[in-house]
Parts: sequence; C-alpha cells; structure tokens
Amino acid sequence: MIRFCDDLEAVSRVAAECVAAEANRAVQERGRFTLALSGGSTPARTYELLAQLPFRELIPWEKSHIFWGDERCVPGTDRRSNAGMARRALLDQVPIPAEQIHPMECASSPKDSAREYQSLLFELFAGDLPCFDLILLGLGANGHTASLFPEEPVLDEQQRWVSEVYVAEEGLYRLTLTVPVINQAAVVIFLVSGSDKASVLREVLESTPDPHRIPACLIKPNMGRLMWLVDKEAASLLKKN
Repeated sequence: MIRFCDDLEAVSRVAAECVAAEANRAVQERGRFTLALSGGSTPARTYELLAQLPFRELIPWEKSHIFWGDERCVPGTDRRSNAGMARRALLDQVPIPAEQIHPMECASSPKDSAREYQSLLFELFAGDLPCFDLILLGLGANGHTASLFPEEPVLDEQQRWVSEVYVAEEGLYRLTLTVPVINQAAVVIFLVSGSDKASVLREVLESTPDPHRIPACLIKPNMGRLMWLVDKEAASLLKKN
C-alpha cells in the first residue's frame, strides 16, 4: 500500500496515527505492543508528534516495548545515536517504563553486541523468530534501509537476527536487524520524504532492481502488511502519485 502525503509534516502525522492504531490493536489482541524504531532525520517529527497530545494519551505506553531496527556503534549521548534521538524526541516525554526500552548498545565488540541484542530478542519473544507488531523504516538515497547497505554480506543473512555492519564511509560499525526479522513483522511502514529520494523510490516501487544494489527491495513481509508513506517530493518521479 502506498499513501501519498503533501509533505513531511503530513507523512509524520499519518505515521503517528498508524503507530497509535497498531499499538491499541496489538494490546487488545496480544496484551503488549512491540515497536522497532528507525533512525535518521525523517522519523524525528513522527516521534515529536507521538510525544504530544493527542497521541501521547492514545498509546498504551505501559504495555509498549520499544526496540530499534538499527544503530550506530556510538555512545547514546552522541548526536548520531538513533536511540539518543528517539529519547530526546519521544521516550523521555512519555510514561513508558524504563525497562521496556531496549536500545541496541555497543558496550563490547560489534559482533558480541549483535549477539547480545539477539539474545535479548530471544528472551523477549520466547525463543521464536521475533514478530514485531510494527517496524518503522526509512529509505536512503542509495537504496539502503535500516543498516542494510548495498552489496553487504548481511543482505544474504538467513540465520542471525541481528548483525554488525561496517560502514566505511562513516568509519564505524552499525548493528542492524536482518531481513528475515524485518519480514516477520506484522506491519512495516516506510517513511520517505524529500526530492533526494525520488529516484530510488521509483526504482523500488516501479521496477525490479537487483536487491543487492537496492536493499530496500528485500523488505517484503511474509504474512504482514507493507505500507509506504511518501510525500510529494519523494513521489515526484512515480507514474501515479
């Protein structure tokens, strides 16, 4: 499903509405809500809206568990930290129990840190392949999503739930959920904004590119729903928008 929005503000508001709806549905059906957040600049406004009325009071925070789709191996106080951004914009503003916030942390080596986060998921999802109620994703201009970058070995990973990825351009490691975990989610929502995403969005939605070149093409939920929230600038090259 593709939903066209006027601008980033509209994308963010629709995303916040979706989070609230999925949170209440999950709690009603399963007693808790599991949400994996995205990093980057695009979702920040969504997080700000979730921290404000009316959304702040629409979401059952006391029954919500927050995870991340990926993270840079930097301290939580670093401005590049996805968890740090989400805390400032959202999590420090809402009544969610601290023990239900599960950031990816690189206290040890990247490989060990990935293994530790997988162990956490194993415990919280009772040993089954994690089925998140909702995963929020972004789309990079190079076609990456989460920290699934073009031509990286992690794109072919089928056994591990969490993997370390070295990003040479940044000179640092990241942690990321792998494709099988993302595709197990009940709902996956891409938030896409800006003219710099127009070309790659057209490739993803209107062609069949090599997924090793455009990793976002690998995201096809097995049994869940996939939604694209795109603004006019990002959708400017699509045939129908």
